[in-house]
Amino acid sequence: MGGKAEKGTPKYIANKIKAKGLQKLRWYCQMCQKQCRDENGFKCHTMSESHQRQLLLFADNASRYIDEFSREFADGYLELLKRQFGTKRVNANKVYQDYISNRDHLHMNATQWETLTDFVKWLGREGKCVVDETEKGWFVAYIDRDPATIAAQEAKVKKEKMDKDDQERMLEFIQKQVEKGKKETSTEEPSYTEFKRENSQERLTLNINLKRRPEDKSDGLTKSALQVQKTKEESSSKKKKIEEKNKQSALDAIKEMQEKARERANRKDHWLTEGIIVKIVTKSLGDKYFKRKAVVERVVDKYAAHVKLVDDNVKLKLDQNHLETVIPSTGRLVKFVNGAYNGQTGVLKMIDVEGYCCDVEICSGPLSGRLVKGVQYEDISKMAS
Repeated sequence: MGGKAEKGTPKYIANKIKAKGLQKLRWYCQMCQKQCRDENGFKCHTMSESHQRQLLLFADNASRYIDEFSREFADGYLELLKRQFGTKRVNANKVYQDYISNRDHLHMNATQWETLTDFVKWLGREGKCVVDETEKGWFVAYIDRDPATIAAQEAKVKKEKMDKDDQERMLEFIQKQVEKGKKETSTEEPSYTEFKRENSQERLTLNINLKRRPEDKSDGLTKSALQVQKTKEESSSKKKKIEEKNKQSALDAIKEMQEKARERANRKDHWLTEGIIVKIVTKSLGDKYFKRKAVVERVVDKYAAHVKLVDDNVKLKLDQNHLETVIPSTGRLVKFVNGAYNGQTGVLKMIDVEGYCCDVEICSGPLSGRLVKGVQYEDISKMAS
């Protein structure tokens, strides 16, 4: 039977099975992207008119085609290495075998590299991978230079640095309080020495001069009794003051620890919140929108937001790096967008222009009435009316 096999016949099924898998590389034409099944088919293809046209195009600018094929091969190889193995160290040949298992892959004989070793060395020179040669062959490890990945790694290291064990912090605090108490209550004990006479024949003379005061004896006794009573009262009052001071210092230290713990828990690298007023600080949109105020209507993926201009019915989508918080005049409502009191609303009480901070009194929730001092400008923003 000549021509193509009929559908459903054994020959048709055999041809489909052969065409499904990988074929020999020497019978593949990269310019035409055609895979031939045997030597006769490849010879017929090279003599075809379409193949001759592709060769003429290649001859006009060979370097451009080779560079394009090389870039496509490198991108495919690195994409597979990044997706399947991440930054782990892996055998380069294993990655290559996984890459060529795809029937539509770009073949290495069409690139500028003759062998896989040359390609791996090129990856090392370009700084795309960490490469090393062992007895088992070349090994590669992908270098992830994605800004998002680098930022995530830095945030992870920062979190691990800040997440110190609370119990250890409490033990340190208790130890400091014990040492402080010892210093305040320590008194110098009198030292006693043995009484020795150098010469036994020497006379021992005691000179005691008691001068009587002209006041009456009863008055002296009364005044001395009053002085003793007064001294006792002063000493007791001093002790009470010291105890109160110690209690107050310990309470302040505990409050400070609680504030630091709340700050660590609520401090984020994103601050956009719905319902606040922000200012556009980027010139990428032109001078028309620069320094204009807008209301955050919806937050997108924590770091971007849909905003609407306050004085115009224009909506924009901006990143948080292109926005900044707005500080209103005193007496206006503000919202904490970052830090220890993230999410709380309050009233602006005072603005310290020189220190770039302000005082805010919380007016909602269980912390209502608390005055927070020294709040940074970037941690609060004016609320939309």
